[in-house]
Amino acid sequence: MRASSLFRISPLDLVSCARSNLLVLGIVAATTPLATADDWSGWMGDQRDGVYRESGVIESIPDSGLKQKWKVSIAGGYAGPSVADGRVFVFDYARRQGEAFNDPGKRANLTGDERLIVLDSETGKELWRHEYERPYSISYPAGPRCTPTIDGDRVYILGSEGDLRCLSVTDGELIWSRNFPKDFSAEVPIWGFAAHPLIEGDLLYTMVGGDGQGVVAFDKMTGEVRWKQLDSNAGYCAPSILKRGDQQQLLVFSPTGIHGLNLVSGEPIWNIELSPMFDMSIAVPAVDGNRVYASGIRTESVMFELNENATAATELWRGERDHSVFSSNSPAVFIDGVVYGTDCNVGELIAFDAQNGDRLWSTFQATQPDEKRFIKHGTAFLTRIGDSNRFFVFSENGDLMIATLSKDGFEEHGRFHAIEPTEEAFGRSVAWTHPAYANQTVFIRNDQEIVAYSLAKPE
Repeated sequence: MRASSLFRISPLDLVSCARSNLLVLGIVAATTPLATADDWSGWMGDQRDGVYRESGVIESIPDSGLKQKWKVSIAGGYAGPSVADGRVFVFDYARRQGEAFNDPGKRANLTGDERLIVLDSETGKELWRHEYERPYSISYPAGPRCTPTIDGDRVYILGSEGDLRCLSVTDGELIWSRNFPKDFSAEVPIWGFAAHPLIEGDLLYTMVGGDGQGVVAFDKMTGEVRWKQLDSNAGYCAPSILKRGDQQQLLVFSPTGIHGLNLVSGEPIWNIELSPMFDMSIAVPAVDGNRVYASGIRTESVMFELNENATAATELWRGERDHSVFSSNSPAVFIDGVVYGTDCNVGELIAFDAQNGDRLWSTFQATQPDEKRFIKHGTAFLTRIGDSNRFFVFSENGDLMIATLSKDGFEEHGRFHAIEPTEEAFGRSVAWTHPAYANQTVFIRNDQEIVAYSLAKPE
């Protein structure tokens, strides 16, 4: 499977095989579910919807934790790993010179190399690496932000300074490359380019920034521009696919609003205005049926509704202080009329009623247990397990847990400390990278290592 679309109809979660057993007094047909394998070939998984669809995985985390399969040393970065066809792709930055400091208002100037390192998913053995020299002048300069996107025999990476590259998955041979500042005179956002490349059909979509080129569609085979659209800065949000019946659109959250665009031509179909402070369009909008929720920071959020053919959007309500949720690093999840997300104002995981934005509950259990703080940006990455209300929750303190999320509350089913939080934010240690889930394994990284843990249910 390849990275395709964020809101595509899901495949069946389970595959069953029938086997017949000869029993006393007759033949009884029995069915036994097989453990299905799944890849994680880009940001938020194969279907870009944050759902993990494998069977045969654990239902709770034991007190002893999870079995470690392997651990490999790497360098810095916020880019989550991706997994496809027995390979793990991890994108990092090996710094050589310069002082790396985290100041949201200042750029750090460094020299070093951006590197795509490819490992065997079962053993962690390095298969190949692709690296290139790249000076940095960005804030929070640990490394790349964008998860590698695998599509068939190619892998696509987007570096912090705007290097978009297409490589062979077999050996890392460079097929084509573009540099956004050089080729488009694009300004590098203060926090770096962060819109994970999206592949759909024969096009690659990502945010570039500038007049008429807020979002750009490239020919995935050649890197040639197929279309440009929007007068906006790049922002930090990955484009996604909105699917409504037989209709598919490109869903874009730019620093000026949320837009539905024609996939082939880029022509605008609808838009809702939303202008987050500091161009902080970050979290991918959450969709449930014909409703869409998008948020920035502070009090900037909106719930809107699409008509039957997704040709028009109607605003339902706007966020207010102590209302809805204001996501930053991690996307919210929208299920059965309830939205769940971590809030950058207070740092809690919050659930709210999609009908009016009223909060149902909040907890620090998913971010930093029992920690109350004035400083913000609590982060937990939520990954839904199949079509259930169970989630893998990866906390900014390096804990992995399983929990049930419902309108009634947060119910934990075990946790363990999977990795050290090696980044710094607002004076505390954090891990701000989305894990990958594939082949009954979770792959988690920080700025020093990537670790693989088994998720297989005990036999």
